[in-house]
Amino acid sequence: MAGNITIQKILAILLHRIGFILAATAVMALLFFMYTSIVITPRYSTSAMIFIQNYDKAKAKTDDPDSTSPSQPANSSSNSSNNQQAKKIFSSDISGSSSLANICVTLFQNTDEITQLYDGCTVNMAVNENTFYVTITVDGTDPVKCANVANQISETCINVYPKYFDYGQIGIIRTAKEPTAPYSPDKFKNTLIGAAIGLVLACVISILLELIDTTIKPDEDLSEIYKVPVFAEIPDFET
Repeated sequence: MAGNITIQKILAILLHRIGFILAATAVMALLFFMYTSIVITPRYSTSAMIFIQNYDKAKAKTDDPDSTSPSQPANSSSNSSNNQQAKKIFSSDISGSSSLANICVTLFQNTDEITQLYDGCTVNMAVNENTFYVTITVDGTDPVKCANVANQISETCINVYPKYFDYGQIGIIRTAKEPTAPYSPDKFKNTLIGAAIGLVLACVISILLELIDTTIKPDEDLSEIYKVPVFAEIPDFET
């Protein structure tokens, strides 16, 4: 019979129904694992990387003071030749290339020639902070398609760039590889969530069943009802 609920009684209830609680926890964890494995479609992700610079290293020779024509002053040189003379990369070149890379990302994300390659995949282009490197991330349900789309986009970016910019250079740093395992769903995490939900529900149900149970079981119930001590009890020999 349910009386005043205390922490000791709650612990006793949980210990009394420990078998039910463990079984419910295991069943719920198994259900979540099966749902994650069968119902949820796995998703894969891969990426390629390109670089964009605001000067063309290949044109340095034509701008180099040592190869100037008689009609070109010897002190006129491009950023590339300045870099060669100083034997270092200027911060202005990096910041300028980074700004150009951000502009190109906006261009590529709105060019029909590139967006038509998405093929149902989710594509994200982003410039790595304070660099001129652009990461092209492709997300989808087919790992092979994700890799193909990422590589096709990076190659198409190289073809699109000269149509809008007369200077600078663009190239591929890393091609996309076919992902070997999905990043979502996380079976282990979902199984733990299922086990936690099962554990909580089993504990709540156990306590509620005890609260609505009006039968008199232990001698403590008699003591609480009649406010008298119990000195002895007759055991049930049949059970």
